[in-house]
Amino acid sequence: MEMFFRPAGGSKQPNHATGHFQPEEDMERIDENRAFRPLKIAVLAVSDSRTLADDRSGQLLCDRLTSSGHLLQAREIIPDDQPRVEQVLRGWIADPEIEVVLTTGGTGVTGRDVTPEALRAVREKDIPGFGELFRMLSYQSIGTSTIQSRATAGVAQGTYIIVRQNTS
Repeated sequence: MEMFFRPAGGSKQPNHATGHFQPEEDMERIDENRAFRPLKIAVLAVSDSRTLADDRSGQLLCDRLTSSGHLLQAREIIPDDQPRVEQVLRGWIADPEIEVVLTTGGTGVTGRDVTPEALRAVREKDIPGFGELFRMLSYQSIGTSTIQSRATAGVAQGTYIIVRQNTS
């Protein structure tokens, strides 16, 4: 049975050729009248083989967040060691100057990949849709290899924690 939902402030009509919903012109968009508020972000690279000098994925995250106007509050690179990852995450969760933690690495399926497990140990709530969306978008560029990613997200004490794969 097909269901149709009408969001507040607009409606969606299905595209009869694809069955997907198409937003109408009156759907809400980013409110350009609201002032931009930069987020205070920490970047954690989890890798047994990288250093700050050659961590391209962590550097890319730092470059993109600062060029978008956000504030880089902290950056570390640590080995794939669950207690150590948990320790860094707990420290940043407790830090009032950090609102978001972006991690890169440690999301594969080998025995040393422990970043999702570390997140599970420290988070209070999951954000289940993040992993699905991340893999859907990754599929467009890397195909079925995306199933090896265990990207996920959660919230702890108001700090958002995004766990994503290393992209370099």
